[in-house]
Amino acid sequence: MKKLYFSKNVVIVVVVDALLFCCAFYLAYLLRFDFHIPRFYRVPFQQVLPLVILLKLASFYWFDLYRGMWRYTSLSDLFNIVKAALITNLVIVGGLLFFNRFQGFPRSVFLIDALLTILTVSGFRILIRIYFEHAAGDKMSQVVKKAFSQVFSKTDGHTRRVIILGAGDCGEKIYREIAHNPSLGFQVVGFLDDNPVKVGKKIHGLPVLGEIAGVSKFVARLSIDELIIAIPTATPEQMRTIVALCEKSGIPYKTVPGFSELLNGTPSVAALRKVAYRDLLGREVVRLDKEGIGAYLAGKTVLVTGAGGSIGSELCRQILEFSPGRIVLFDRSETALYEIDLELKGQRRDTGLRISPVLGDIQDQRQLEHLFQLTAPHVVFHAAAYKHVPMLEAHPWKAVKNNIIGTRNLVELSKRFAVERFVLVSTDKAVRPANVMGASKRVAELLLQCGNGGAPCTTQFMIVRFGNVLGSAGSVIPLFQKQIGKGGPVTVTHPEVTRFFMTVSEACQLILQAGAIGNTGRGRAEVFVLKMGTPVKIVDMARDLIRLSGLEPDKDISIEFVGLRPGEKLYEELIVEGEGVVPTEHEKIMVLRGAEAHAAVLNGAIEELERSAELQDGGAIRVWLKKIVPEYEPA
Repeated sequence: MKKLYFSKNVVIVVVVDALLFCCAFYLAYLLRFDFHIPRFYRVPFQQVLPLVILLKLASFYWFDLYRGMWRYTSLSDLFNIVKAALITNLVIVGGLLFFNRFQGFPRSVFLIDALLTILTVSGFRILIRIYFEHAAGDKMSQVVKKAFSQVFSKTDGHTRRVIILGAGDCGEKIYREIAHNPSLGFQVVGFLDDNPVKVGKKIHGLPVLGEIAGVSKFVARLSIDELIIAIPTATPEQMRTIVALCEKSGIPYKTVPGFSELLNGTPSVAALRKVAYRDLLGREVVRLDKEGIGAYLAGKTVLVTGAGGSIGSELCRQILEFSPGRIVLFDRSETALYEIDLELKGQRRDTGLRISPVLGDIQDQRQLEHLFQLTAPHVVFHAAAYKHVPMLEAHPWKAVKNNIIGTRNLVELSKRFAVERFVLVSTDKAVRPANVMGASKRVAELLLQCGNGGAPCTTQFMIVRFGNVLGSAGSVIPLFQKQIGKGGPVTVTHPEVTRFFMTVSEACQLILQAGAIGNTGRGRAEVFVLKMGTPVKIVDMARDLIRLSGLEPDKDISIEFVGLRPGEKLYEELIVEGEGVVPTEHEKIMVLRGAEAHAAVLNGAIEELERSAELQDGGAIRVWLKKIVPEYEPA
């Protein structure tokens, strides 16, 4: 016995179908009598119409056509519509033949009605599906297809039974990919979803079994081998809950990348993968003005310093999408430079784009000058910098030479060679710095803020300031993962320390976007601040990473507090006091209007810093940094 179920959506679907049945039956009479129904047939038509509608509704219910969702209408649904329509009309024809020998009812009407019912009901459902697929676009479908072809291209002959968590567009596309590719070795048993309207419905004939909270119950009952999380819009809290439930089920699970990764389309993330910390961070999708970015990159020569680093390499990957004429990769690490050069050339083997790797140091002014003469860059993205706080506290002269003198070399050459746009990648540690690294980056910002001062200059200087990047080289996440892999303990400096985080992909998208927004014709460099969201407690991050490894914090892996390191603050800021915040046309980027730096005073102080760096005099360096950046307070 089929269980009766009712909801607002089911009522709407039933009403629509009833109207379509009525129209089909009436149109069948019109077609049979050449659009003029004789009076003799009108009364029998009116008498039998309610019965026809009720029988069709009952037949459609019997074939589970009110459990599926129209936006996911499948071939099996269409077959069921055909069966339901034909069986209903056979029952009606048999009844009329038995009771009144078709008196008052032309027989051909029921054949026409069956065909019209199939056409109208199927057509309406197909139109709904086409509408939703067009609205969603094809990009996710392509990414999902790529994901499965990359991750599950080989099977061991064993078919794994899976449940898909999420009965939305993404979950449906993943199911279709599995259904169309048996070689993947998966059998989807059903879906789970927290939307009560979807529970009990069917997608391509597969049931939405229940809510995600019951995943362990369904895993045990249905002998499930693996779970697929297909909810790219999940909030951090939702993702944490889902991960905890998957862990409790005791079987492997993977996730679809978040929308920010899906829409980026880079091969390294276009695949189902294990849940990573970035999934728990829950960053929103970045809306890019691709036309504006393309306007300043297309066909241009683009120089990226630090091209082998986390930010620099991702910048290069994203710049490729905007058809530059040439990318000059500049880095001091031969291994990192070789790897990014090999990767980019592999992606653009058959295009006319020139990719030029240059092994060098931004401290070498003579080499930089030769580079500018040879390549004549139109756009410079300056991502090369020393960034590790404890190292630079111990070697402050290195911070001066690399972060300050290296930036000065690039700024002067950009002005001399009429570079169109210069974008400095900065950090939140430059705000009220408590360490040499942050102070050196603040001085680098000031160099750009007087970059348009003095002699006429056509270069547009821009500064992009943001917080920590997830998973970058030497960052806290790889450190925690190594400690977890060794069995702990995980070391955290302080229970209250917080940091801003974003993904490297999002950071680079916003850097490119800021480059399109920048307009320094106003007389000084603009400081663009990326909205970082809510700061994250590092101890909470440690606990999340331990749980993602299938362990329990403070039980399987201990957390130890080791005290703040030299130059480390409890929290970071993005805005210096006195910098006026002005919104831009992009909702995730703000621009600051700081006071213009005085070039002569700044250059004189930097010369003193340079002399102190040559002498490796850390005390003098800190004194001069304090004079240039009064808010610098060594921790």
